[in-house]
Amino acid sequence: MARPSMLLALGALAVAAVACAPADDTASTASPTTSAAGAATTACTKDQLKLVTAGKLTIGTDKPAYEPWFKDDDPSNGQGFESAVAYAVAGEMGFDRDEVQWSTVKFDSAFAPGTKPFDFDVNQVSITPDRAKAVDFSKGYYTVKQAVVAVKGGKFADVTSLAQLKDAKIGVQVGTTALDAVKNVIQPSADPNVYNEQIDSVNALKNKQIDALVVDLPTAFYVTAAQVEDSKIVGQFGATGGTPEEFGLVMEKGSALKSCVDKAVEALKSKGELAKIEQEWLGSAAGAPELK
Repeated sequence: MARPSMLLALGALAVAAVACAPADDTASTASPTTSAAGAATTACTKDQLKLVTAGKLTIGTDKPAYEPWFKDDDPSNGQGFESAVAYAVAGEMGFDRDEVQWSTVKFDSAFAPGTKPFDFDVNQVSITPDRAKAVDFSKGYYTVKQAVVAVKGGKFADVTSLAQLKDAKIGVQVGTTALDAVKNVIQPSADPNVYNEQIDSVNALKNKQIDALVVDLPTAFYVTAAQVEDSKIVGQFGATGGTPEEFGLVMEKGSALKSCVDKAVEALKSKGELAKIEQEWLGSAAGAPELK
């Protein structure tokens, strides 16, 4: 999702709300080569990489760096989902912790056209065709899930399965993946209350006009931290059908690092490391248990 701009103005407690070409097999060679189509490919050995700062991997993100994506507003501590992902990718690319440096980059600036002060940026940036015209994205490192938010003490605040939400009066914003998820996955007995704006659905939850609100998980963290007092994330669940929304690492358009970053993300995914990091930082420990 495009993170709401108002997130950027909030304090540390406020939390935010596609397929790429596979790495070329020639990327493991000792020096840059040229494919049959004439496209340059880059060696993925550390000393062959074209970096913003020689010998250092520079990673961009915004400040404040919000939980649970980061911890204590300090991207360099390796804690929080995206800090952990960033260091895992760096490790796959051959960089030690002391060879990673961080650059402060505003959210919108990360995927705007132009030269970048980072090798890649990690900041809950959804991969979209429009953004991909201005920057390169890695393969997705996180597939966005949906979440159920309710007011503490409410009738459906402590359910542990999707089936228990059948009789809930659910609110959702029009035109969102959350609306499709409500209809296709939860399948409530009554049609959901559909709102034109996210703030309208939030107000409906505040005023107890609905029992629960369904939004994507990043937005759910924001709603519970900054918008609805005494609210909680009841749980999260995966949507079905359609093109999944994914977060990608952002690189300058035409970046020579893309194939190497893709290779690192794919390796972490195939080894189950990304799933472990997601469970640690975006699962039950973050107050977002899985609903099945």
